[in-house]
Amino acid sequence: VQLVESGGGLVQAGGSLRLSCAASGRTFSRYAMGWFRQAPGKEREFVAAIAWNAFPYYTSSVKSRFTISRDNVRNTVYLQMNSLKPEDTAVYYCAGYSGITPASEGPMYWGQGTQVTVSS
Repeated sequence: VQLVESGGGLVQAGGSLRLSCAASGRTFSRYAMGWFRQAPGKEREFVAAIAWNAFPYYTSSVKSRFTISRDNVRNTVYLQMNSLKPEDTAVYYCAGYSGITPASEGPMYWGQGTQVTVSS
């Protein structure tokens, strides 16, 4: 399984970015997908996930600002990020789960990451 992220960059606080993750190597529509992030000096943390049926999950700090979605024709998962804050600065990783919903034990597959920098 390969996961390739794109869409990161530098944006001012209050701005928006959309991250994309193109997946290959398995039947995309059958599995949950997610986004994690890791800021400098911090642990990698969960941001959002989407089940096979498009049900979303969010960490509380991004709920109402970020939207996760999936396109099962393009085998792509997206993370629309609005009202960005400097504390959202991190490397964002796409993740693939082994089942239809996000598993408590965490994802099985990871992308290489894309940098998001939010300036104040």
